[in-house]
Amino acid sequence: MTKRITIDPITRLEGHGKIEIFLNDDGSVDNVFFQVPELRGFEKFAEGRPVEEMPRITSRICGVCPEAHLAASAKAGDAVYNVTLPPTAKKLRELQYSAFVLGDHTTHFYALGGPDFVMGPDADPAARNLLGVIHKVGVEIGKDVIRARIECHEVAKILGGKPVIPVNMLPGGMSKGLTNKEDHDRILEIANHKLEFAKFTLKVVDDFVLGNKDYVDLILSDPYALNCHNMGMVDENNHVNFYDGKVRVTDTEGKEIVKYEPKDYLDVVEERVLPWSYLKFPYIKSIGWKGLVDGQDSGIYRATPLSRLNAADGMATPLAQEQYERFYDTLGGKPVNATLATHWARVIEILYAAERFLELAHDPDITGPDYRVIPTEKPTEGVGIVEAPRGTLTHHYITDEKGIVQKANLIVGTTNNNGAICMSIKKAAQGVIKAGTEVTEPMLNMIEMAFRAYDPCFACATHSLPGQMPLEVRLYDKEGNLLDSKHRE
Repeated sequence: MTKRITIDPITRLEGHGKIEIFLNDDGSVDNVFFQVPELRGFEKFAEGRPVEEMPRITSRICGVCPEAHLAASAKAGDAVYNVTLPPTAKKLRELQYSAFVLGDHTTHFYALGGPDFVMGPDADPAARNLLGVIHKVGVEIGKDVIRARIECHEVAKILGGKPVIPVNMLPGGMSKGLTNKEDHDRILEIANHKLEFAKFTLKVVDDFVLGNKDYVDLILSDPYALNCHNMGMVDENNHVNFYDGKVRVTDTEGKEIVKYEPKDYLDVVEERVLPWSYLKFPYIKSIGWKGLVDGQDSGIYRATPLSRLNAADGMATPLAQEQYERFYDTLGGKPVNATLATHWARVIEILYAAERFLELAHDPDITGPDYRVIPTEKPTEGVGIVEAPRGTLTHHYITDEKGIVQKANLIVGTTNNNGAICMSIKKAAQGVIKAGTEVTEPMLNMIEMAFRAYDPCFACATHSLPGQMPLEVRLYDKEGNLLDSKHRE
């Protein structure tokens, strides 16, 4: 009889999810399923709405990455109205977006992914969290982490009116400029703080991760390796860019498969629906769906900080470029397939975001008066793409002649990574749980580490409705023993 182990809920992520592990009679892993027991219907909510309302509607999909949806939605609105942004508007958007990515990555590194390395994957769960990290690295450093988050939110408040879920990006530009000198001075001050904080975070990686041979061996171990194609946005020099550019896909050997404009995404990406998941499974259309397998012949790809580095030829800022080169020198060259190396790649992106933030804060265009143009063309259809912290984010709206959304399609970062996440946790489980061994909490945490590297955002990602809502009701006694369960599939 097959034994079943359930990790429910999985921890240190946005949203809700569970992992079902099925064991063979000898205790080895037969199969693993990753499921998200929630459904959000923002694509349906969009229908019938004026397209200019979409940035403020879709930014509420997620409280962790609202500005990613805000920016992608606003860019889709620009395309619907065929409007070209003035330089000030474009740079203001990118400045705000750089601060957002920096803050979001900081949260994941210190609070979600980092505890497994700073505290250790087999540490007491009561200490394997942000408070444990602060206790280990020092209270003053903990204050710096909290300050980093607060100041990144402050940028959103200065430009967008409020620190969480700002609504200042809209078709044609921004609703407010950076014309107040005190506001500009404060942003410059924050930008300088954030660059120093990024440098410090790299030192944390050096001291607590790269300085520990056991951790490096774990990162490079086979259970945490996945040989997939890579996706990420690049500028005209094929350097990483979060806000603007073309999306580049490279294969398992690092060779370019395709580089496409946002409007052409449907020529490149297709989505598969499987009956046991609310998440769709995107794949490269030209290769085709081969199932949940990795390798050169599989259409599955990853879109993560690691993927962005793999898909690019470098970073657009000097300090981040130095770390980019060091990253590949240390890990044996491009591409890197070690899932857990995503954490290091994320910290390199923190440095890039801080450098880019500071560059834009000093750009003379940033305080210009031309921060929006009013759209005048007849609305039609548009696609907007940005790099959300956890992967490539696509918003696609089709409107009528009045600009009312008739259809919306959103492919979010975690949706892009769904296939890879499923394969990663299965491979980790097969590597950690061996025949005849007793399954312990640290072992289950090491399986969870495989999905934490992706920084998944499940609230954003559940877009598939199979027709009837599956339901499971469980009845427990007062001691917590399962008495009965009923299923509706």
